[in-house]
Amino acid sequence: MTGAGASIQTITGVRITGPGSEFLVDDEPADIFIDDGVISDIAPTRALPARGEVLDGQGAWALPGLWDNHVHTVQWALATERVALGGAASAAEAASIMSAAAPLPDGRKVGSGFRDALWPDRPTLALLDGATGPVPTYLINADVHSTWLNSAALRLEGFDSADGMLREQDAFEISRRLNAVDPARGDAAVMAAGERAASRGITGLVDFDMAWNADAWPRRIAAGFAAHRVEFAIYPFDLQRAISQGLRTGELREGGDAPEAGRGLIRVGPLKIISDGSLGTRTAACSHSYPGDPQNFGVLTVPPAELSELLTIATGSGLAVAVHAIGDRAVTGALDAFTVSGAVGTIEHAQLVRHSDLARFGRLGVIASVQPQHALDDRDLVGRHWAGQTSIGYPLGALRDAGVELRFGSDAPVAPLDPWQAIAAAVTRTDDDREPWHPEERMTRAQALQASVRTALRPGEPADIALCGFDPLGASGADLRAMPVTATMVAGRLSFGG
Repeated sequence: MTGAGASIQTITGVRITGPGSEFLVDDEPADIFIDDGVISDIAPTRALPARGEVLDGQGAWALPGLWDNHVHTVQWALATERVALGGAASAAEAASIMSAAAPLPDGRKVGSGFRDALWPDRPTLALLDGATGPVPTYLINADVHSTWLNSAALRLEGFDSADGMLREQDAFEISRRLNAVDPARGDAAVMAAGERAASRGITGLVDFDMAWNADAWPRRIAAGFAAHRVEFAIYPFDLQRAISQGLRTGELREGGDAPEAGRGLIRVGPLKIISDGSLGTRTAACSHSYPGDPQNFGVLTVPPAELSELLTIATGSGLAVAVHAIGDRAVTGALDAFTVSGAVGTIEHAQLVRHSDLARFGRLGVIASVQPQHALDDRDLVGRHWAGQTSIGYPLGALRDAGVELRFGSDAPVAPLDPWQAIAAAVTRTDDDREPWHPEERMTRAQALQASVRTALRPGEPADIALCGFDPLGASGADLRAMPVTATMVAGRLSFGG
């Protein structure tokens, strides 16, 4: 039986859907032929003889391999080791959960995924100290823009906080330290996470880990990682290092000792700049203040002149950019910087966009890299903390109608790394028994699928292919979320199923 790792030359008996299907005259079963990792032909089933290693598609729907365009890879991979706090309904409950948690081998307790913006009580240092005592304890917000530490952890890390909360740059520093585990341990977690991603049809992702990834990914490839393609980001604190090493967006970075299965998978991605905060931490830079806090309009963590300079340097050095901008003031500032610098790339998140900025997105050719599931996870937060904002919240349809290219992602571990969840969220704008949230922002199934792929099923395209149990162009929202994936391949090599 054909299994993971096999190089496939013929896929038989599949039905083609999504990008590429428009070139076919009907939807009858077809065979896909692959040579050197590239689709060489698509023909009606049995019209041409099968050759080489054959995968029986068994009537599955074949579509281009899916991408997650926003992942914090190591943090997502390590989430399986950390205490899940997404269900905590209060600060007291989160502290109680951590009280009962077992320490990691390094003696620290780490929990992740809490959402304090809707809690009835406030996180305090006394509350967490009372529950966890002398064991260094760290709680990471679901949005990663704040962390809650007990006194033991604050002393260990050299920070001071009256309530135990650290926000923005201090919170990022804590996450970087927690993610900086022994490379063997981290790489093993990434290997396992890659297998999970492949099982959902993923053939590529953009890695936004806050670390020097230019060495980490070739090391993982040399150790046998081959689950999917990767474009890795560079952060401003490593910009000069990247320039001095001649890194340019789109170039291969795999190392001279890459096994055959890993060749061609790792490329240099963009310069990632975090220009404001987040909704959950109430630091996203907005036009109107947050309720009950009239002086709080969020924070621009990178001043406008500095943002323009960073984009200009990146552009002159051959690097695309990915600018995190959640609030509408931050989105406007990011578009201003794109205008001044002539940079190319993405605005990440774009969760609150001024009406006047929609057309600017389209004119500048800036890609909106968005996470559709965030709209559903945050709809109650928006009702409480952004009810007074006048810009468009979590736009998809509005950006589409302005001619903006959209790319979907998860922001894992903020939301699960599952492209079908993102597609379903964009199509239905609900994931519970409530009515769709701002249904005018829904996308069609075809549009949502287009935002989730980088290739098409046609000759000459890379053989990055997923086989699934339902036609995504006709599936219900529930079926999209539960989409059965039977096989995934990257450049014709099976990374899942068989």
